[in-house]
Amino acid sequence: MVAMKLLKNGFPDEVVAAALVHDVLEDTKTTEEDLKKDLGERILNIVKTLSEDKSLPWEERKKKYIESVRNGSKEAKAVSISDKIHNAEGVLAAYELEGPKMWRHFSRGKDSKLWFEEECLKMFKETFPHKMVDEYGALVAKLRQLD
Repeated sequence: MVAMKLLKNGFPDEVVAAALVHDVLEDTKTTEEDLKKDLGERILNIVKTLSEDKSLPWEERKKKYIESVRNGSKEAKAVSISDKIHNAEGVLAAYELEGPKMWRHFSRGKDSKLWFEEECLKMFKETFPHKMVDEYGALVAKLRQLD
């Protein structure tokens, strides 16, 4: 879905490809060398920008992610915001099914999840002039309204 959103928004194939594998370094045994060999350095750089160090405490990891994206390429920002939009849509759909119990799925709960979304939105507003920022902002506003 992340890649499809980017495709619909006219992003080039490399950005769409990076979206397809944006979690591969943090969630699999794929190495940076493997990714570079298979998909090239540009895609590797996008994916590295978005990869979190899961050995860090949650708060530190999220702050580093935001700064990495802030300092990353516009292509990395595009993949990140598309992922954030997709995630927010998933949260809203889960809330429809589960109600407030849905917040239990997040290790830090509602307040921390909303903090992260707000900080990401702020960063995108400052660094990424694209219509997807407004789409993400509308979703974050809906998240704020959930109990």
